[in-house]
Amino acid sequence: MKRIFASRALWLAGFAGVACAAVPATAQNADEPNAEANTEVAEPNENRIIVTARRREETLLEVPVAVTSFSGEDLLQQGVQDLTQVGQQVPNITLEVSRGTNTTLTAFIRGVGQQDPVAGFEAGVGLYIDDVYLNRPQAAVLDIYNVERIEVLRGPQGTLYGRNTIGGAIKYVTAELPEETSFSARGTYGSYDQADLILTASTPITDSLKIGASGARLSRGGFGENINTGEENYNKDVWAARGTIEFDSGPVFARLSGDYIKDNSNARQGHRLIPGQLSGAPVLDNVFDTRAGLDVVDQEVEAYGGALNIAIELNDTLTLKSITGYREDSSTTPIDFDSLPEADVDVPAIYENDQFSQELQLLYEGDRLSGVFGFYYLNANAFTAFDVLLDTTGQLIGLPGLNAQTLGDVDTETWSVFGDFTYDITDTISVSLGGRYTNDKRTSRVLRTTFIGGFSDLFVPDSPAIPIAVTSDFEGSDTFEDFNPRASISWQPTPDHNVYFSYAQGFKGGGFDPRGQTTSTPDFDGNGTVSDDEIFEFMRFEPETVDSFEIGYKASLLDNRLNIAIAAFLGQYTNVQIPGSVGFDSDGDGVIDGFEGITSNAADADINGFEFEGNALVGKDFLGQGSVFSVNWSLGYIDAQFNEFIDAFGEDVADERTFQNTPEFTGHMGFNLGVPAAEGIIDFIGLVSFRSEASQFEQPNEFLDQEAFELVDFSIVYTRDDGRFSLGGHVKNLFDKEYIVAGYNFVAGGTPPGTPFIPTLGLEGTLTGFYGDPRRFFVTAQVNY
Repeated sequence: MKRIFASRALWLAGFAGVACAAVPATAQNADEPNAEANTEVAEPNENRIIVTARRREETLLEVPVAVTSFSGEDLLQQGVQDLTQVGQQVPNITLEVSRGTNTTLTAFIRGVGQQDPVAGFEAGVGLYIDDVYLNRPQAAVLDIYNVERIEVLRGPQGTLYGRNTIGGAIKYVTAELPEETSFSARGTYGSYDQADLILTASTPITDSLKIGASGARLSRGGFGENINTGEENYNKDVWAARGTIEFDSGPVFARLSGDYIKDNSNARQGHRLIPGQLSGAPVLDNVFDTRAGLDVVDQEVEAYGGALNIAIELNDTLTLKSITGYREDSSTTPIDFDSLPEADVDVPAIYENDQFSQELQLLYEGDRLSGVFGFYYLNANAFTAFDVLLDTTGQLIGLPGLNAQTLGDVDTETWSVFGDFTYDITDTISVSLGGRYTNDKRTSRVLRTTFIGGFSDLFVPDSPAIPIAVTSDFEGSDTFEDFNPRASISWQPTPDHNVYFSYAQGFKGGGFDPRGQTTSTPDFDGNGTVSDDEIFEFMRFEPETVDSFEIGYKASLLDNRLNIAIAAFLGQYTNVQIPGSVGFDSDGDGVIDGFEGITSNAADADINGFEFEGNALVGKDFLGQGSVFSVNWSLGYIDAQFNEFIDAFGEDVADERTFQNTPEFTGHMGFNLGVPAAEGIIDFIGLVSFRSEASQFEQPNEFLDQEAFELVDFSIVYTRDDGRFSLGGHVKNLFDKEYIVAGYNFVAGGTPPGTPFIPTLGLEGTLTGFYGDPRRFFVTAQVNY
């Protein structure tokens, strides 16, 4: 399979090479109205795609960072509806909806990320809305509307973006308000009864004050059915809104924005990959169907937040910026691990998060020196509570309703100072130096209680459940300090070429295992007593770091008709945090009657690879004035290998482990053919994306791991010349490819075929998969005034 996929990657590279070597008009042109990555008019030899990857406005070509930028208009043209779909066009990235949810994000860039949403574990990829960092992954699968652009920064961004950007950062930038009164309405109708409506309006109040708002109703029927309850599975039921007030007096610009989302979608329940080991329930034919029976809580997500961005031009060279943000979200979710009516590893959960952040930046722009100096502060709380009902019959311990409850409450207080400056040594050579000092304090409370009699009163009022043991009662605090340097040198022999070499470091915060069981703490010093210090060290895990070296080349060629970006990187990944949960035998009778978390800095790894992106204008005006044909592509390769991986028994099993959610090859090939018609233009837009085989967890599993696959999307969009009306038809996953994006595994055995499965938690044996969207058709219409 790897050999086949390597040949596909070579085919893509060869196709791109042919495009690069074709006739002079061989690039997607940023000055064309239907350009893939930008809609601004650009003069020849001038790449005008503006990004803020280094906290200041620069052209994409100037930035010595691997970054991909998408305009909001082009995402809408392609029918991209949420953040995860952006990942199809970015090399070496994985963006997926987390297992069991509709709005929790799993993100990996260049092999670094986190898929466990429990409070206490930190993200490896930073997500920013209008420069405000989202501290938790809940409610982070952002829908695409009222967006100016999305930037994806690959590689550690610790200097400018701080903790938890060890893999990279994603910037979601909402659109600024237009100068004149405007109104737009966009409607969508499609398969599975999809029906969306987005309304946007804005108006100036005075010459310096503008207001605007957007509202969205996003709904879709389920891809499958819960045949136990009759509910739709994988449906969507979302209300969302955004509001903005902008003040611009010239030297002072202020923007107050807020957003709200309410997600009433049903819980996304999994598909069993094996028969029930106790009930004998057979595997269902439709991967989107389920038999999940957990119903003690509904799936509900509510999130809201606001930001105040102020920029004051102090003089011709100095600008002071302030970014103030507050966000809050709460959700309940019934996670039925075994996906059966039986109450076996049934997990109702509560997530509550809030955060306040303040950032100050002083930007300097001189003749040869430019840069930013800043201060950042974050105060956040994350609360998680969940029951784990393991047995209602009493078969495990002789008492019915065995329930292991976990409560986790994590306070985070972080502050940092940072600076990053670029100096032009000559007209063609520039060097950049930067650094960030971070003080990251984590305070954690972990309370784990064993009940009998079913779910606790946290989820079932007046529950008869009785607590019989406290297996963890931990409260601890620690401060993690780190300094992240960054350095680069760039050579631009002409404004259209940039060769750079960079070094960057990032770190992900440490903490305390939110599922840790203090009663399992070993007697480290062998004195016969487990001390508080030993419990503290048992529960604690340290930060992880990545040191990355990158060499790259960016070019805008042939009068800006060919744009390419090539990067090769070497990453040294140390103190890798490995979270997990295992079943355990509490009384030594050989029966698994509970579970505990095991999180440690168990691994050391190297992450090396390369990326090649580009767009090319193959021709224009060949089918009438305004016609255009452009292609765009990306190719990513990553070689991620563990040098050391210490398992729970102290053994180095690096040769038996792999990187999760990190395919060796990723890539895409797209095209846009624009043909003038009926006082407008019709765009035919195609996209093929591919991913090589990937593992869901560090330990390979032939049932859950996804083989190599491709997705094909196609759109036809008519846009009137004056921009007042557009009509589009879209198909996603044209060939209805079935592919796993997440899963749960609490079984042993099963290989080779015919070997019995052995449940490692519960009685039925949990091996469930969650799948990416099937083929969908939908039409969109938009009117603008």
